[in-house]
Amino acid sequence: MEMSNEMLEVMKCRRSIRKFTEEKLTGEEVEKILKAGLLAPSSKNKRPVELILVENRETIKALKNCKNMGTVALDTAPCAIAVIADTRKSDVWVEDASIAAAMMMLAAESLSLGSVWIQIRNRRSDSADSEAEVRKVLHIPEYYGVLNILALGRKAEEKAPYTEEDINLSSVRKEQF
Repeated sequence: MEMSNEMLEVMKCRRSIRKFTEEKLTGEEVEKILKAGLLAPSSKNKRPVELILVENRETIKALKNCKNMGTVALDTAPCAIAVIADTRKSDVWVEDASIAAAMMMLAAESLSLGSVWIQIRNRRSDSADSEAEVRKVLHIPEYYGVLNILALGRKAEEKAPYTEEDINLSSVRKEQF
């Protein structure tokens, strides 16, 4: 079976969007994005990943302060999803959560919505570890890892899609390095 050209086009069009319109996402759009994350594969099918949907503006603003830089998208994003995982279920929760986040970003693009990955794990705010700050804002238990926050919304900026020329096939090695 051949990969559809549609999927490759979605991948080419997915760019980090940091400016959104004020228009909220529909319940159906949000549900499709969440389902994409929940359908993500996980190591040994342990499914440690959980998602926290945030649409309250005050909470989104509080999340913005959990990191020193790289959170400008939360100024305008009408929706944010914290991607977390139960570290008791999986020792590779970072990988599992990363796959879920990437799948949600592709789902958003397939709906013509914008998204950006805001890294939380291994980052800091002015006063503390970013993971600890997000845990505090969203009341997340200590045994959950906080990978990132996806900022989502309707695009208020346009970025050109990647082209075939942007794909560096010389990064592919055959059989060995």
